[in-house]
Amino acid sequence: MVKRTTASFPIKNIDQFKQQMLNWANRFNICCFLDNHQYTSPFQSVECLAAVGAVRTFTATDNILDQLNTFCNLEKDWLFGHLNYDLKNAIDPLQSHHPDNIGFPDVFFFQPEIVLQLNDDVCFIASLTKDPEIILIEIQNSPWTMDHGPCTITTQPRITQQEYIAIIQQLLHHIHRGDCYEINFCQEFYATDVQADPLRLYNRLTAVSPNPFSSFYKLNDKYLLCASPERYMQRKGNHIISQPIKGTFKRDLNNEAADQKLKTQLQQSEKDRTENVMIVDLVRNDLSRICKEGSVKVDELFGVYTFPQVHQMISTISGDLKEEVTFSEMIKATFPMGSMTGAPKRKVMELIEQYEKTKRGIYSGAVGYINPEKDFDFNVVIRSILYNVSSQYLSYLVGGGITAQSDPEKEYEECLLKAEAMKQVLL
Repeated sequence: MVKRTTASFPIKNIDQFKQQMLNWANRFNICCFLDNHQYTSPFQSVECLAAVGAVRTFTATDNILDQLNTFCNLEKDWLFGHLNYDLKNAIDPLQSHHPDNIGFPDVFFFQPEIVLQLNDDVCFIASLTKDPEIILIEIQNSPWTMDHGPCTITTQPRITQQEYIAIIQQLLHHIHRGDCYEINFCQEFYATDVQADPLRLYNRLTAVSPNPFSSFYKLNDKYLLCASPERYMQRKGNHIISQPIKGTFKRDLNNEAADQKLKTQLQQSEKDRTENVMIVDLVRNDLSRICKEGSVKVDELFGVYTFPQVHQMISTISGDLKEEVTFSEMIKATFPMGSMTGAPKRKVMELIEQYEKTKRGIYSGAVGYINPEKDFDFNVVIRSILYNVSSQYLSYLVGGGITAQSDPEKEYEECLLKAEAMKQVLL
């Protein structure tokens, strides 16, 4: 196991220190900042993680999963990074020909120089290169005020409302014909010639949507500013869980009784329960490929949870891993996550390529970490703004699950609801 110099320090003001951590991390060419935003969950193990610098990096364009295994096994140390949606092409015989104007590689991981863990009122600093006390002083000398000033960035849709509705009608034809049961269809909103401060955008986004799988992820000139509420997969020991989200209702923040009524309506929505259980069955099938026979179970079905802007239906599926299952085998069995594809997975990924107009890239992929004990936690990249500083291109994607019960006009309205947080951030 890699030997790091580690020390712990008491923290008086967690919110202030988090912002200082983030401002300090953004000085590095490569950084990953993961924030739980103080949500309470039996599955949460750390409030905030930050990784900066890179002593080793991994990316590949062929034989990706085998090479990734080799990289993960070189040393027992922290790894942070991402999986692009288009990693699917290394798992199934699929292709992607749409434009990708952001440019994240299909997979990237790095062994960081410095790792910070913030939990309760204690910060643990583990470094390969510096005295942790010096790092603490650098962080405490960083600014802690958050810039929430206006951005005035105007985006445009890649497809019109009329085109969107026509595509949904075609997808419904595929469903009624029996080609698939459910398909997640996404559309892009984008802007060109954008000169923006990614840190300001992230602060604005997480102020509007302080969700438990938020991440500020920087890979040189490429930024992911993510306020995701969804977990892709977590491993603790030989136990693994997945928590797909399917089902979204808007909130009424001005009327508590009406807001509770909306939450109840989501809980009882036949369309959303149908959509959710389809993905639960898909995830159970995926996990059964890497878990011991009889160990895969649904811990919670149709749980409805409240977030700052929306109510969401979340289910939890778990299992006990077979002996000697590798990280790449877990990815191959479960990626891309069913909540972002639909079912059956292979067929709907072909339809996604046929009807969508942009490569998803890191959107509907995953960002997270692997710790020295090989436990890991990864989010689902949704509710996110993507930005390439060099090309000055900014975009965000939104999508929804289409089933036989879907109404094209209502699906479009749901997409706009999901896009509202990003739209507010950019105004």
